[in-house]
Amino acid sequence: MTADSMDYELLKENARNNRRNMTEAESVFWAIVKGKGMGQRCLRQHVIGDYIVDFLFRKSKLIVEIDGEYHFTEEQQKSDVIRTAWLESEGYQVIRFTNEEVLFDTDNMINKLKVSLNREI
Repeated sequence: MTADSMDYELLKENARNNRRNMTEAESVFWAIVKGKGMGQRCLRQHVIGDYIVDFLFRKSKLIVEIDGEYHFTEEQQKSDVIRTAWLESEGYQVIRFTNEEVLFDTDNMINKLKVSLNREI
């Protein structure tokens, strides 16, 4: 926990709300990875520092972000670069999948995920 205690409590509550209200792509991804679906435990909507990451494979320090349309705006892309740089500086690897990759190119997405997980173990 690197966020100050008030920020952390707010982030924690937002993470809980995000878990209750997953997008369709997040729900599909979660159905694939929950439990030990990829060989290791995965957490969803997890607080790291001042951020809430979509999915975290703690053992591998692999973060998976599922990006919807708003991630393609110029402002959000700049924010994502800063966020990714900070997370990587903390020792995490970040990979991103679009909603479309998760929903319509699932086999390819799973293969990419497996490669990333195997690289880190």
